[in-house]
Amino acid sequence: MIYLPIGMKSEIAAAPRGRPRAFDPEAALDRAMHVFWTKGYEGASLSNLTRAMRINRPSLYAAFGNKEQLFRKVLDRYMDGPLAFFQEALAARKARDVIEQIFFGVADMAGDPRAPAGCLVVQGALACGDAAGSVRKEIAALRAAAKAALRRRLQRAKREGDLPKNADPGELSHYVMTVLHGMAVQGADGASCDQLRSVAQIALRAWPKR
Repeated sequence: MIYLPIGMKSEIAAAPRGRPRAFDPEAALDRAMHVFWTKGYEGASLSNLTRAMRINRPSLYAAFGNKEQLFRKVLDRYMDGPLAFFQEALAARKARDVIEQIFFGVADMAGDPRAPAGCLVVQGALACGDAAGSVRKEIAALRAAAKAALRRRLQRAKREGDLPKNADPGELSHYVMTVLHGMAVQGADGASCDQLRSVAQIALRAWPKR
């Protein structure tokens, strides 16, 4: 399930003056993204993160802040990287093309050997307990922002006559996001790219015709 960033982007903390960092913050952030993607927010311990990022805790805190701040930076990176296809799909000329590109984008993630299974946003949300309430709220806000962006795109499609007059952009955006959520969970359970593409093709059969 699959989603868009909102608000201002987090910035990686500038290195303090003096001896330069002995690590690449961008590479370290990518490694942290893979840990959160695989284990979820609560499942990713500081030991998991520092080991994967190849830094110690003081360096993590100095460069990225605490675990919650690091996760927010990872979310920004995820939205601009692996999930960038969502924003790109919204620019497609026809509404059905928008949805097809989004569905197939999720399916193709399952076939990328560089990416962990599933979706970071879904994995992070499912693994967030009450102790991570602010993280859960942020992920929920990302989901809501994605759904709202899709609804606006479909509202435009309806105004342009690209959807039938009885189509409801709100209901359609909810339908799409529900399918995406299910595909992400199936991907985390090991569904292949081909299997998820089949799901996408079946879901597209329900798309309203003019």
